[in-house]
Formats: sequence, C-alpha cells, structure tokens
Amino acid sequence: MSTSTPPRPRTTTTSAPARSRTAAPLAGVRAVAAALMAAVAGTALLDAPAPTAVPPPPPAATRAAAAAEAVRTVASPATPGAPAAPGAPASTSAASTPVHFTGKAFDTCEAPSVETMRAWRGSPYGAVGIYFAGRGRGCPGQRELGPGWVASVQAMGWRLLPVFVGSQAPCVEAPAKKPFAIGSDPWGQGTREAGDAVRAARALGLDTSSPLYLDIESYRRGDAPCAATTLSFVRAWNREVRRLGYLPGFYSSADTGVRDIEAQRKAGTADLPAVMWFARWLGKPALATEAALAPAAWTPHARIHQYAGNVAESYGGHRLVIDRNAVDAPVARLTTARAGSAASSRASVPSSSAVAARDPARP
Repeated sequence: MSTSTPPRPRTTTTSAPARSRTAAPLAGVRAVAAALMAAVAGTALLDAPAPTAVPPPPPAATRAAAAAEAVRTVASPATPGAPAAPGAPASTSAASTPVHFTGKAFDTCEAPSVETMRAWRGSPYGAVGIYFAGRGRGCPGQRELGPGWVASVQAMGWRLLPVFVGSQAPCVEAPAKKPFAIGSDPWGQGTREAGDAVRAARALGLDTSSPLYLDIESYRRGDAPCAATTLSFVRAWNREVRRLGYLPGFYSSADTGVRDIEAQRKAGTADLPAVMWFARWLGKPALATEAALAPAAWTPHARIHQYAGNVAESYGGHRLVIDRNAVDAPVARLTTARAGSAASSRASVPSSSAVAARDPARP
C-alpha cells in the first residue's frame, strides 16, 4: 500500500512591512496605511501556494527492490561469492540476510505429515525440500503443506528448501513434463511465474531473502534454440524474484541446465541464480568437486548436491521415498507472525496443471 504525507498547514509568518517614505506622517495617515498593509498581507497569505510537501516514503515494491539489492550484495548472481562492489553497503540488516544451513537434506514429492516429520527428527537429515508451487509439479495437491505445517516443522528444528516447478525447457526429456513447455514469450512467462512463486511463498509464511529454487528438469543437450529459450525464462524468473526481495536458486541436472548456466556465468551474463542445486547421482556427496562447475563458482554457502534419488528410508516407523542432498546453502526464513505461531491452516497453493507422475530421476 502506498502512503502519502499529508500537506502541512500554511505558515502564518510574514515579512516586515516596508518603511514609510514620509519623514513625519500624520497619526491618522499612519493608521490608515497600517490597516491597508495588513489587509494586503492577509490577501497575499490566502492566495499563497502551500509549501511543498515532504516526498512520500517509497512504496512497498521499491522497498522490496532495495531488499533484493542488499541480497545481491551478499551473493552476486554473475559471480557468486564475489566481494561486494565498491560503494555497496558493508552489511545488511538481519531481516535481509539469508540464513544458511550445512548438512544433509531430503526432498520428496509430497510434503510428509507433521507426525512423519517429527519421527524423522531421528534421521541424519536436518533440512527438507518442499515443492511449494508451480504448474509442473508432480504432486500439485500437497494435502499437508500449508502455513501451519511450515511453522510446525520449523519449530521442530527442520530447515526448508522451497522448490518451484514451473514451465520447463521446450526440449525437456521427461514425458510427464512436456505439457509444461515454455511458450513463445519466455521472458514474460518467466517474470509472471516468478510472481506466482513469490505469492505462494508469502502465503506459506516464507519471508523475504528466503531462497526459492527454480526446478528445470533435464533437457536435450546440444539443442541451442531450446537452451536459449530456457535461459531467457530462467533469467527473467531470477530477476523478478530478486526484485521482489527473495533469493533465486536453481535446480537442474549437472549435465544440462547446470552446465549451461555455468557457461553463462563464465561469459559474465547477468540475472543468473545466486544458489546452485545440481543433480548428479553418484551415491555420495561431492559438493566441491562437481565437474560441471568451476571450483570457486557458487561458493561459499551457495551449493546443494542431490547425490541419490528414489531411495526408501524409514525412521520412527514412518517410511518415505526420497532424494538425498548435501547442503551448504541458504534456507527459508519465516515471517515473525508465522514463526511465532503454529496456525492450523492448511490452505495449499492451487495449481492449474493436472496431476502428473512424481518427479523422476533428473541426471
């Protein structure tokens, strides 16, 4: 909501009247002259324009853009981990600083119940990927996922990795994802879907400077037009997410999306992701040694490695089929209102897509 400063009341201060040119005027003349001058002065005050009002404070969108700029100082999209540019703020406020997590995480198609999340506190995992929005999600229903779920699992100590599965590369390999191909306006589509992502994140109680990870499934290698269309969509999505005060992350196969984005980083392309989540199923973590990434790229605290997929595990009598991840990256921040209460609302974000199969192995 934009605000404005109310106009100030007109001032009543006037300048001193001009001196009389008559050396010794009569008293009556002086009285008449004084009355006439007072009347003229009063008329001038009534007709004078009001003083210029103080400019109103910036609207919410401008404040969000400022927060996004602060986030860019923390993690540069073109060269992640690079020092701040000259003239950039030396530090950011706590409200605009990403929260980092280092350890193991899992992701699964549909958010587990609160009871399952409680039972899994005995697992080696400390963070969980949630497919919170996007028309291309394999499990768009998300019966459990809502602001109450988010607040509850965060209070247990879990950290959240929000994943947005929107439109996909025109040459995407997974048959279930082909209906969600990027259209003829990739930049406009990316911008619009970034707005969808931010609205869904806010509805869950995820605060600004939280990472939102864009999921781009594996696509055909060597298809230059397809790669260019996908890059345009991704860059537009990143730019809009930043403008709205959130941190754009990127998930894809190490051999397709990740390799192409790394090439753009080397070329100095703008509007690239601040965090890289790469899928290569080696069976063990290799955060620092991924062949598709330069050793210093997306460091420090800006990498996630999905190193195994479709693995069944049980803790506390609760079984899930998951993907395994090694994390050194930002996780979601909750708004004060959400973090301070575990509301029972479970309103899921609607999806315009039909229910599809679970997101398969990506590499």
